[in-house]
Amino acid sequence: MAGHLDGKVAAVTGGGRGIGREVSKALARQGAAVVVNDLGVSVAGQQETASPADDAVKEIKAAGGSASPSHVDISTPEGGEGLVNQAIKEFGKLDILVNVAGILRDRMIFNMTIEEWDAVIKVHLRGHFCTMRPATAHMRERKFGRIINFSSNAAQGSPGQPNYAAAKAGILGLTYSTANSMQKYGVTCNAIWPGAATRMTDSIPAGRMPGAGLITSANAAGTTMDPANVPPIIVYLCSDEAA
Repeated sequence: MAGHLDGKVAAVTGGGRGIGREVSKALARQGAAVVVNDLGVSVAGQQETASPADDAVKEIKAAGGSASPSHVDISTPEGGEGLVNQAIKEFGKLDILVNVAGILRDRMIFNMTIEEWDAVIKVHLRGHFCTMRPATAHMRERKFGRIINFSSNAAQGSPGQPNYAAAKAGILGLTYSTANSMQKYGVTCNAIWPGAATRMTDSIPAGRMPGAGLITSANAAGTTMDPANVPPIIVYLCSDEAA
């Protein structure tokens, strides 16, 4: 059976762990070649030695899919361009961009430092822009593209997350503007508010947000908070039918 994304090329930021990893695997199962981008950092954005991007690519290839790891920092213009250029160099084009990468630096606003504010805005909001700018230029030339951004219900004002809430609200504005600008070029841009238990949600204190702490990433499989529940809508939004 042919996959819904046969012949497509995708790039997934934050694609080595949690929801991002499930998205990378799902796109590959549906026939897309996937550039899996992940720096392998902690929830707070601190560098680690392991490379989840490499691990995800190995898993995809073991299942018969096509994938390549990326370790660029997508919160920089050079990193965003590097990700897009890698997809074009290795697979000939870029059809799909899924922006998942993110970090947390939670603190009440009266205790938050400017460094904590900037770090989260940089990875989330600026990171989306830094990948979308070169991706839209390429997609405009090809008259086709699918961009899926990750916002959050935190955009409604989750307590103790002023930086994260602001970034996720900003991503909605960026998504709307891009969708309205790019539709005439055959490029769609959508944002989702995924709900799943990951190491990021594990770090949120119980009671801060609805459901926080009830289901953890360790016991999420098979529940409503399973990260594997998220990719089907993304696969559809990446398809030709989602025009």
